Amino acid sequence: MEKIWQYRNSSLPRKKAERIAGRYSIPEIAATILLNRGVAEDEIPAFLKKSMRGILNPMLLSDMEKAAKRVVAAIENGEKITVYGDYDVDGITSTAMVYDFLISHGARAAYYIPDRRDEGYGINIMAVNKLQKNGTKLLITVDCGITAIGEVEFAGLQGMDVIITDHHTCKEKLPEAAVAIVNPKKPGCGYPFDALAGVGVAFKLILAVTMLLKQNTTECFKRYADLAAIGTIADVVSLTGENRIIADKGLRALQNPARLGIAALKEAAMLGGKPVTSASVAFAIAPRLNAAGRLGTASTAVELLLTRDINEARKIAAQLDEENRERQATEQDIYNEALDIIAKDPGFSKKKVLVLAHEGWHHGVIGIVASRIGDLFYKPCILISYSNGIGKGSGRSIPEFNLFNALSACEEFLTDFGGHAVAAGLNINMSDIESFDRAINKYADGVLTERDMVPKLNIDCPVRAKDASIQNAHILARLEPFGMGNEKPLFSMTNVIVRDALAVGNDKRHLKLRIEKDGISLAAIGFGMGHMIETMSPNDRIDIAFGLDINTYMGSESVQLLLKDLKKK
Repeated sequence: MEKIWQYRNSSLPRKKAERIAGRYSIPEIAATILLNRGVAEDEIPAFLKKSMRGILNPMLLSDMEKAAKRVVAAIENGEKITVYGDYDVDGITSTAMVYDFLISHGARAAYYIPDRRDEGYGINIMAVNKLQKNGTKLLITVDCGITAIGEVEFAGLQGMDVIITDHHTCKEKLPEAAVAIVNPKKPGCGYPFDALAGVGVAFKLILAVTMLLKQNTTECFKRYADLAAIGTIADVVSLTGENRIIADKGLRALQNPARLGIAALKEAAMLGGKPVTSASVAFAIAPRLNAAGRLGTASTAVELLLTRDINEARKIAAQLDEENRERQATEQDIYNEALDIIAKDPGFSKKKVLVLAHEGWHHGVIGIVASRIGDLFYKPCILISYSNGIGKGSGRSIPEFNLFNALSACEEFLTDFGGHAVAAGLNINMSDIESFDRAINKYADGVLTERDMVPKLNIDCPVRAKDASIQNAHILARLEPFGMGNEKPLFSMTNVIVRDALAVGNDKRHLKLRIEKDGISLAAIGFGMGHMIETMSPNDRIDIAFGLDINTYMGSESVQLLLKDLKKK
């Protein structure tokens, strides 16, 4: 699809960027990016330094002191505590973190993650019964629980106290039977930063307990920053504020991981010796951890993060690596079937939201496929797998469409739902799928314009060829970690001359160019853009949108342009 190029903060006075560049001895393009990201001039040193001073007091979270005191009492009284998590990376890292913390403080602790296929997301009555029989007195949810009103009430009737730590969007009614609800999105919470991942909220809980025990919070932060960073990056929350610091400190710890399971996972993902960035977490480490909950049992990934046996770590890492390959194959099959459904739907082009249903699709991968389909057509997409009249769905959206609000508007057709603006899950009776499809598309017609349905590239600024230097690439790397809210810088260059063009890689999927501008020759690569070779000829003139990358080969560094889009003149 042709993309709209839109420039961030195009009204930004150039003199302001020049002044900031001079004040902080950084390139003008770096100053422009910082201003584009909303970083105030006086906050630039802190943004670049990523100081621990930016970590807020966990007690500022509503109900946190109550929750921490209940945990301390349970530890001191020898009560059995069960950490109840979710099967995605955010939930897996949260579960491992809180369980490890409790065990290290002498608690009688266990953990429980529901089976994705048999139990679904969140707390369920069957699990509560099982945990009550196992002697659980305190149930701590991580990355789930904010919508489990009936289940929390039931747990209370079974003699269990429940502490909810979650970060998902709250519905109008909360599970008030819980002894504490810790969620920065809770109405009236007042916490200054509401974009924490589930693992971030769990991290705050163990830091609060550490404070009550009068122990060293800095050491606690160091010990668990790796897990907090993985969960935060994997859950695609905004890498600003506290999340930026958590991600940065965790990524540093991941360079030489103390946890044997993570070291083994890096080996399996062939990351040995390479810098660990937010991208390598998102595309190498996280998918392998996720594979456990998608195709197998999420508890396997928790075991990997907790093990102190290197042989066991390597064995589990190899298993997750294999499951990840199986996940990719299953995902591709569902993707092809979804495209086939779309091809047979004569009304597809008129729909602003894609609702695709099929019997027996694997619940564990439909969310990934929904994301791929949504990216392909730039439309919100919901995939539903049904069996015996019951459907379970997973949806992904575009920035212009709040999926949680859309599901709220159509909840009469759903038996349950939850999630965020850009990702959500739902349960539905098969008989209601067509009605739901009509309802959500009617809702979308009222909130989405035609322009909303065209993908956009948010470009920081146009640059000259001489700005695309290895020196600038190194300086821009200081703005890491990149992710939502702090996207990797994107630039444009116009009227560039193509000198050489090749299709490279497996199936010639990628486009490799040698380009020239103002007498300067530059290397560029466009991943997944190999098909464009058919329209490319030497001496063509093109406009390009790109990021700057450092390419290392045989110990030598060079700058490489990572193409995101190009337009022929």
